[in-house]
Amino acid sequence: MSTLAPLRLLREPWNASEGNQSNATAGAGSAWCQGLDIPNELFLTLGLVSLVENLLVVAAILKNRNLHSPMYYFICCLAVSDMLVSVSNLAETLFMLLMEHGVLVIRASIVRHMNNVIDMLICSSVVSSLSFLGVIAVDRYITIFYALRYHSIMTLQRAVVTMVSVWLASTVSSTVFITYCRNNAILLCLIGFFLFMLVLMLVLYIHMFVLARHHLCSISSQQKQPTVYRSSSLKGAVTLTILLGVFFICWGPFFFHLILIVTCPTNPFCTCFFSYFNLFLILIICNSVVDPLIYAFRSQELRRTLREVVLCSW
Repeated sequence: MSTLAPLRLLREPWNASEGNQSNATAGAGSAWCQGLDIPNELFLTLGLVSLVENLLVVAAILKNRNLHSPMYYFICCLAVSDMLVSVSNLAETLFMLLMEHGVLVIRASIVRHMNNVIDMLICSSVVSSLSFLGVIAVDRYITIFYALRYHSIMTLQRAVVTMVSVWLASTVSSTVFITYCRNNAILLCLIGFFLFMLVLMLVLYIHMFVLARHHLCSISSQQKQPTVYRSSSLKGAVTLTILLGVFFICWGPFFFHLILIVTCPTNPFCTCFFSYFNLFLILIICNSVVDPLIYAFRSQELRRTLREVVLCSW
């Protein structure tokens, strides 16, 4: 059963004694507590799909000068983060398959070094992916509420500083995580970071939706077109639900897993939840597949450039 390298340590709680773990497992031995046997082929397939999608996004943004703006640079960075998740997942799964079948024989010391490299790569990509989701939400908020001042607020220099800061913070935090991965304080920081991003996106997107709804209401009342108003409001609500729903569904179970590791490592219910760890990793990879559909492919200009890229009409 495949697990991503840096998260393998989180699959079972380390702050519970072996006796307590065995008792909890025995008490939670029902069929639904056995977890899911997710084949390595699924990890490979999702990783390849995500890699291709995000490569296309990066290529399209680099190719089209009309897309050389802070908003698309942030989307490009999100695609790179998701791409790193896919690459590290593919590398991890391939190494595990080759070693399991005896095709690749590596000394234990080299395996540890390889694990540390993949550990840092995945951790930094996960943190940067979450960070750029928040940055994109802030950028859209500024676009709507400070439209006339947007280009003076979000200058290219500030965008570059933001991107460099996110990548630097992601690298440092991943190093700290690998070094102190068995410390509950580190897990609490990760949980707090996720909750902060969830609240940030929730507040910003709901505020943007309320403003858009208010404007539509004003326009429809002046033009006496309530049907158009209701249709637009419904479309906005669906978009908001997709944005926040995908974020919570893809990331929520993994971070809830971390909360249970800290709060109830020996509880039978928690032990059952731990057995579905691989499913939570699949959801994170699925997020890398869905992100381009939500943040990139909805742009008509980017879709046109993607068609050119796919048709090799450079």
